[in-house]
Amino acid sequence: MTTITEQLTVVDDRSVFVSADVCHEAGLTLPAGADRPVFENDLWDFTAVIGLPNQMSKVSRRFDFAAIINTDWRQVAKEQVVAMLAPRHDAVAPLPRAYRTPLHLATVFGRLAELTRFLNWLTGRGVTALADVDDQHCQAYLAHRRYLRDENGVVVGELSPATRKAAAQVVVDLANYRELFSTDQVRAGWSPWQGAAPSAVAEMPSRAGHNKTPPLNDAVLQPMLAAAGYLVTTLGTHAVELAHHIRDADRKFSIRSGEHRATSRVPTTEFAQLLADHERTGEPLPLLPEHHVRDRVDGGWATDDPLTPIALGLLARQAGITQFLSRWVPQLRDRIEATLAVVGAEKPFARGAAGVDRADGTGAVPWTPALHRAQAAALVGIVRTAAIITLAALSGMRSSELMELQVGCCRPPEHFGPDLLRYRLASKIIKGQPLGGTADEWVVIEPAYRAAELLERLHENPVNGTPLLGRFAFDVRYTWFRNWVNGPSGQRLGLAEIPDTPVNLRALRRTLAIELAYRPGGVLAAKLHLKHIAVATTEGYASRPGGAQAELLAEVNKHETDRNRDLLWAEYGNYQNGVLPAGPGARELTEFFAHIDVKLAPTDPAAPKTQRSDRDVLNLLTKRAQTLHLGTANYCWFTDPSRALCLKLAGTPDADKPLVGMCDSARCPQATHHPCHRPVWAEQARQSQTFLGGLGVTRKTERARLQTDHDRAVRVLKSIDDAANTKD
Repeated sequence: MTTITEQLTVVDDRSVFVSADVCHEAGLTLPAGADRPVFENDLWDFTAVIGLPNQMSKVSRRFDFAAIINTDWRQVAKEQVVAMLAPRHDAVAPLPRAYRTPLHLATVFGRLAELTRFLNWLTGRGVTALADVDDQHCQAYLAHRRYLRDENGVVVGELSPATRKAAAQVVVDLANYRELFSTDQVRAGWSPWQGAAPSAVAEMPSRAGHNKTPPLNDAVLQPMLAAAGYLVTTLGTHAVELAHHIRDADRKFSIRSGEHRATSRVPTTEFAQLLADHERTGEPLPLLPEHHVRDRVDGGWATDDPLTPIALGLLARQAGITQFLSRWVPQLRDRIEATLAVVGAEKPFARGAAGVDRADGTGAVPWTPALHRAQAAALVGIVRTAAIITLAALSGMRSSELMELQVGCCRPPEHFGPDLLRYRLASKIIKGQPLGGTADEWVVIEPAYRAAELLERLHENPVNGTPLLGRFAFDVRYTWFRNWVNGPSGQRLGLAEIPDTPVNLRALRRTLAIELAYRPGGVLAAKLHLKHIAVATTEGYASRPGGAQAELLAEVNKHETDRNRDLLWAEYGNYQNGVLPAGPGARELTEFFAHIDVKLAPTDPAAPKTQRSDRDVLNLLTKRAQTLHLGTANYCWFTDPSRALCLKLAGTPDADKPLVGMCDSARCPQATHHPCHRPVWAEQARQSQTFLGGLGVTRKTERARLQTDHDRAVRVLKSIDDAANTKD
């Protein structure tokens, strides 16, 4: 069925898209009976299109051509939009500079928004025909879109190169699709900016192979994850109970529940029974939110009236009556005040909250004070945000993938033995995939899985297939979360303050990738070991090599390559400054550095001296850097598997990677020690010396073992110090 809605534009009969069904031309699927946008409509509503990602906002699914002032140009915009959505149309395919693959609806919405802005800008400057547009207009519009202005037209900032690129792109598109337009066209042969690419016109910096999203600083990451983890594990169950209480109260006592009756008589009997129940159970009367108390005072209630802060409307609904009428107060006052004197008054939610241990370990406190409904709903939202942070930070899922999670996404854990479980989450990959996305699964660690489970339990309608999160604004939610943690509520629970630094989901993913690459055996936050996340990510890649975790693993591997190259470069610099490596593999590494020096030296003594660039050195170091593996207390140069002591001990001499966790770096011929490892060995020596001092004279076996460990640590420390002092 085709329904023509909203305003219509008179279409020139020469348009090749007259009466076209836009969704049919673009290959977009709609449910049966849904309104279908027709070319003549000035509003194309794609809200019901099947397969659109949850990340795409509702407003970006509605294309409003009526916003273009010049009605002839509305048709130009429509023809261009159809061409971008349906590049294989018989009228579009022959155009030499038209796009050959369909653009996503979200991309086309952005192009239409910028095109509308440009066309209305032209109208404001008195231009009525596209044929009059010239290079001066292009430069003027680009300058207009370069700066941010206030309401008085004063420049207050500069817009991003991406904004300038979008501005240049719409002008270029008008030239590229010129032959398609039926009501107006730019001049034949005219090429904006002499044919320069929009990115060049916008002066966009080249970022080939470079991720511009900065990782989070530890000063932000640590307290943020610690607070999120505390809320999920300690407050999660209580928040679920609170959410159920809110829904139950809304069902029973909301004025819109339909379960109460209206009456004009004074409900003396009903209130007498209700108040008697309060006195019998000792339950306090409900308090009004502070803003409603102010409304009462502004309406003439006395501030010292004991009934001013009491939620009389809620009491009425608890008694089965729709609304409390103010004229009932004189008849019911004495009875209400008598009960108030016996049981007192309190906020209606989370009364008598259970105690929890503070995050800083300094005692126990109630998990929350009593709350009004809005406060209770906000607290549930804070816990929900904590679960989102935990899930995003520990899984590396993109925002689009998080928004595609559904109730039921937590796959049953797979058991592989005692305490050996694999946790999976089901979602969709959106980026780079066809409309509708591609189903995929993520292997995650248990804290991420439990966070997803908590999100399901907090869901208002936990029916399988319902969006778990839907579209959400993470930056807004995170700001509320940080303010809550840094405010009285978070400080009461002993949470560390989070610095006032912006955090987004891209930064969480990038931080995880870098942490996995640079600190593979470290800790992301309290009790969150990176090696566990690395194993889960690797298993997810192994089970689905082309899936989302393969992309995350590729990012990690790239960062590992950069890390190894930087570490080897630093050690080469130490070698040149006389700080040599120590350990069984030190001689081989030193000889490698000497070999580099020989290659860089001129072969002909009579040749003029040349300064080798850092790039020359890095090229020579790159192959060796690929063999580097980080240990807690050493570097492993895995050049020959047959010489790796860890593989010999494990009985796997043909493995392609070392078993760093089994490394005995004091004996392995491929291990080296460096000044950065000295604190680890110093701590080992200190601890073993302390344990030796605490052993009794009869514990000879333990003493011998500890003495061996202590002597080895001291020996390694001495070798590191001796190697570092060669520069003297």
